[in-house]
Amino acid sequence: MILVTGATGTIGRHLVRMLTEAGAPLRALVRDEARGRDLGCDVVVGDFDEPATLAAAFEGVDALLLNSGGALPVAGQQPMVRQQAAAVDAARAAGVRHVVKVSAWRPGPESKLSVRAHWEIEQRLTSSGVPWSTLRPTGFMQNFFTGRGGFAGDGSVRGPYGSGRVAYVDAYDVAACAAVLLTDPAGARRRTYDITGPEALDHAEIAAKLGVPFHAQTPAEAGAQLRAEGLPDWFVTDLLWLYADMASGGLSEVTTAVREVTGRPPRTFDAFLADRAA
Repeated sequence: MILVTGATGTIGRHLVRMLTEAGAPLRALVRDEARGRDLGCDVVVGDFDEPATLAAAFEGVDALLLNSGGALPVAGQQPMVRQQAAAVDAARAAGVRHVVKVSAWRPGPESKLSVRAHWEIEQRLTSSGVPWSTLRPTGFMQNFFTGRGGFAGDGSVRGPYGSGRVAYVDAYDVAACAAVLLTDPAGARRRTYDITGPEALDHAEIAAKLGVPFHAQTPAEAGAQLRAEGLPDWFVTDLLWLYADMASGGLSEVTTAVREVTGRPPRTFDAFLADRAA
């Protein structure tokens, strides 16, 4: 039995569909039962913030997709660390044989809050004794339609990206990697996969593909605009750190991980847009 957390999110919905089509036994852990019913699979209601609700959800589970969105930090701490740690503890107690965690691009102790949280969870998972695999994607192509912090929501791509290139990945490909790892009894264990798309594009090129203008900003201009839009200071700080990493080429590497895991190349940005239009 495979348990999918974050099942109603961008990666989770793709993964549930893939596992269902493959005939794999799965269960989705959701907080909102009504939203869960739309997934078309077995659903169990639970909440990482209420560890007592997790025991029933993990009963009979062999493999876990560990994925959840970041929440507002409290006293400088990202609640996602505590929440996913509760899931790791539940997995260990239930005898889960493989946890596949969706992480962030090469997190470390020096990363800003929301990315460092993934590093802290990885450390907890590594020390848990539960076999694991980690997927570390770059930015998602979907962010240009659903993200916050200067993407195309206002009809343009804007930000302090400089000439930095980013190997954005389609969330579909992250889900496809997870599907392979979760359904392979002898799949990779204790390995980290850096997940990217097949090409590194700068943001002027991406804007052209989206058919919208590109507006370069300085970090100060971007920060002021983000705060004016009502984004909290911690999020603005994280975004400016991420922008600087992008501008310096920190997310420009193209890896072969998607092909290694799935046997096919990752989707290009053009293929992602064509699929979205269809």
